[in-house]
Amino acid sequence: QVQLVESGGGLVQAGGSLRLSCAASGSIFRHNVMGWYRQATGKQRELVADITSGYSTNYADSVKGRFAISRDNAKNTVYLQMNSLKPEDTAVYYCNSRSVFISRGSGSWGQGTQVTVSS
Repeated sequence: QVQLVESGGGLVQAGGSLRLSCAASGSIFRHNVMGWYRQATGKQRELVADITSGYSTNYADSVKGRFAISRDNAKNTVYLQMNSLKPEDTAVYYCNSRSVFISRGSGSWGQGTQVTVSS
């Protein structure tokens, strides 16, 4: 089993920055894609960004140019640098880890970390 632990969330003013991290442990064999999803209260969970073990990245249109995903394969850790934050970025952010052979939104999940952006 894969365990994921997120950290780095908090309260920030609009225009500010936060850096999230997610450390993976356990049976990570074949789990070569890691990513971040978010879910605002009462809304559907959505993909923010993901990254393969070969460092290929994918971003939601809403965060392109503002967020950057990265990973440290040796540490099995993925990061999300969030800049120019907007109130609409407020959500619980969840780390995800999966194999490329299953669909996005599947795999293992962290407990989530709250990001709140004030106006």
